[in-house]
Amino acid sequence: MRNRRSSITPVFYISLAIAFVFILWGAFFPANLETILGYINNFISNELGWVYMLAMTGFVVFALYLVISPYGKIRLGKQDEKPQYSYFTWFSFLFTAGMGVGLVFYGVNEPLTHFHNPPITEGGTALAQQEALQYTLFHWGLHPWAVYAVVGLALAYFNFRHNAPLLMSSALSPLIGDRSKGWLGTTVDVIAVFGTIFGIATSLGLGATQITAGLSYSFDAIENNLMTQMIVVILITLAFVASAATGLNKGIRYLSMGNVVIAILLMIFVFVFGSSVLMIDSFMTNTGNYLQNLVSMTFNMNSFVGDRGFLDSWTIFYWAWWIGWAAFVGSFIARVSRGRTIREFIIGVMGVPVLFSALWFAIFGVAGIETDNLLGGGLYSLMESQGNEVALFAFLENYPAAPLIMGIAILLIASFFVTSADSGTFVLSMLTTGGSLNPPLKIKLTWGGILAGTAMVLLASGGLNALQMAMLIAAFPFTFIVIMLAISLYKALRSEHGIIQLEKQQLLFESGYREDTQKELEEKREAFEETLPDEQPPEIEAESSEEK
Repeated sequence: MRNRRSSITPVFYISLAIAFVFILWGAFFPANLETILGYINNFISNELGWVYMLAMTGFVVFALYLVISPYGKIRLGKQDEKPQYSYFTWFSFLFTAGMGVGLVFYGVNEPLTHFHNPPITEGGTALAQQEALQYTLFHWGLHPWAVYAVVGLALAYFNFRHNAPLLMSSALSPLIGDRSKGWLGTTVDVIAVFGTIFGIATSLGLGATQITAGLSYSFDAIENNLMTQMIVVILITLAFVASAATGLNKGIRYLSMGNVVIAILLMIFVFVFGSSVLMIDSFMTNTGNYLQNLVSMTFNMNSFVGDRGFLDSWTIFYWAWWIGWAAFVGSFIARVSRGRTIREFIIGVMGVPVLFSALWFAIFGVAGIETDNLLGGGLYSLMESQGNEVALFAFLENYPAAPLIMGIAILLIASFFVTSADSGTFVLSMLTTGGSLNPPLKIKLTWGGILAGTAMVLLASGGLNALQMAMLIAAFPFTFIVIMLAISLYKALRSEHGIIQLEKQQLLFESGYREDTQKELEEKREAFEETLPDEQPPEIEAESSEEK
């Protein structure tokens, strides 16, 4: 295998060039860009939405299959290697990188929106509330975490077990061979970087608007305008640059753990001062309804009944969004999952976040709808007039110690965005330095500045929607890359499992069997090694040892 020093690869320059074209387009001709991208996005949603539906279903099935398959015992690293991080630290990383900030933003917003505009039943009824919570959990349940698991598992398997660079192209080597180092591999990595750039930049912009809305709603002296949004972007950027400078095992790690603790405390606060029994009942009922109707919801294209607009605006949008984020989240999850078995990895990545999401939406969804009913639909009306970003703050305003709790919520959102941006720059740096596990600080700072500048330019030009659509469009080709990653991973696992089984049989049976099968074993090893990437990750000084 060839070993390379960490350096900027062509993927960096190509991705940056493409991103700048879209940024300048969005800055100077936002309406034109939004029109063209909107047409493409609508075409994909209306004509090719079934691709997302089938692909996401396939990822769930494949991930669950790996849990019960004999491959589940294979470890992401040496077979006797211990996990790099403790369970709590690992889950904190998953929660923060995956969708922590989304849960805070949509915890009240989405169930309440579905309650007034359900996909099938009449809005504002008890059945609408049940349907609202069920579809919210559907959008945030097994499907998104399955695509994260597939991407993350493929990258972690080839990197930690076979010492390959942490790159999408390297993980495709068993499937496409040496073309992973050519133009095809570069294209794959560029698409991954493309989606990550636009996803993080858009999130920075949206995060700034939500934080600004919260500050303006909570404090009369603060105006919700462009200048305030710019100041928020600058402050978030300074925070995640400071976090990036401390490295993965200090900045992101401690912030992630703190985020989880604060989010849980906020959830407990709402639970204690809300309809606690109803929330528990809702959690159990909604989880049961979700599992019972999972197959029908998964394949439902509203061909005969229901609102096709709901499918396009919510389900297909979410599926494209999660796939677009999979490059970023999957890469980060892979980076922090060394030492886990495949079975442990999938159960951890899919099981714990889904269970937490079910509990989160049961509490905030029930409380939000209950508050809206008490206000005669006032909470939903406020969302319609002032934007979805005010929903959480208008909701918390009705609880004891509202100013304090709303301030904590603003800090939580800001902290989530800091860790998301920090982990995003970390992933971008990995993808553009040949898969380095600890990319140089100057590369991370460069990406941090680029992302902040992108968000500010687009906020000023009103082009955030166009950038968001660009990422959703990029998600379409990335869907096929994830499918290829799943096939490549399965091919490698099947080959390695055959080798492991033959090695075990040689130890169990008499020496004559070992002699008879030695040539077969050597041929299998040689054939398997030929399919693996022939490059190692770039050499770079490792960070300090992690917590066990």
